[in-house]
Amino acid sequence: MSEHACARLLRPFFRVSTGASRLLGATAILCVVAQGSRAQASGAAGADRGAQRRALSAAGSVRIAELSWTDAIARLDTATIVVIPIGAEAKEHGPHLPLNNDWLLAEYYAQRIGSATAVVLYPTVNYHFYPSFVEYPGSTTLRLETARDVIIDIVRTIAAHGPRRFYILNTGVSTLRALAPSRDSLTASGLVMRYTDILRVGREAEESIRQQPGGTHADEIETSMMLYMHPDVVQMAKATNDYHPGAGGLTRDSVRAVREGKVWSRSGTFGDATLATREKGRVVVEAQVVGMLAEIAALRRIPVP
Repeated sequence: MSEHACARLLRPFFRVSTGASRLLGATAILCVVAQGSRAQASGAAGADRGAQRRALSAAGSVRIAELSWTDAIARLDTATIVVIPIGAEAKEHGPHLPLNNDWLLAEYYAQRIGSATAVVLYPTVNYHFYPSFVEYPGSTTLRLETARDVIIDIVRTIAAHGPRRFYILNTGVSTLRALAPSRDSLTASGLVMRYTDILRVGREAEESIRQQPGGTHADEIETSMMLYMHPDVVQMAKATNDYHPGAGGLTRDSVRAVREGKVWSRSGTFGDATLATREKGRVVVEAQVVGMLAEIAALRRIPVP
């Protein structure tokens, strides 16, 4: 609330009794304190963004969204490595993680990658192919064909400005089914596209710390990763062990799970999130960053058709 807004809120109370005046004074103080706290938080956020920009700049990277089109010209040529993150911003992750969990992952990895090697970061694609979670309110998915074509259209548009090499920083599993045909179509157009297989990158590190018997979603591993990246969004008191072996999409209906070969999960968790720790997350995340950087280095060496 601005200073003027505070004044408007308090103006009706100026002609009141002494007791009410004391209340007015306390309210005014609270108004000023709140205003100062917001300014401090805003300043801290601005400082963080500034530090992130400097880290990207030091590595020769940039977020394309922060440039004008006239400045973008100099950053887009045949030598450019374009990174396009994919991370759902509306997809269930159990009762203990937010719907934008994958978007947070994608943004984190994009910043880490861009701070370590020269790339041009495009905005995170926040809708894609997530059919396994649509029974849980808040979750969304595109059709496979739509998800495939979204990436094809984005890449082809960027390629018209010069770049020929693209890395899709993928944080999903079901997304792989749409990314493979995207890659094949773009290859036929003379463009080189690679994407993250989140189940493979950093796998050895993950296997070294895993305790749960199985699971791949909002589980021990993913929750640990979020405890390392964004502990403020994790509600460990709500974490649950909800593992029922299976290979289909998740469902809250146990009968449907049997009838349609789906995985029954009352909570939306597939695995044991109660085993998560920040240290496990550090081991996995750091290994994944190394793996992603190795994939981008390999992409940089591929000759453009």
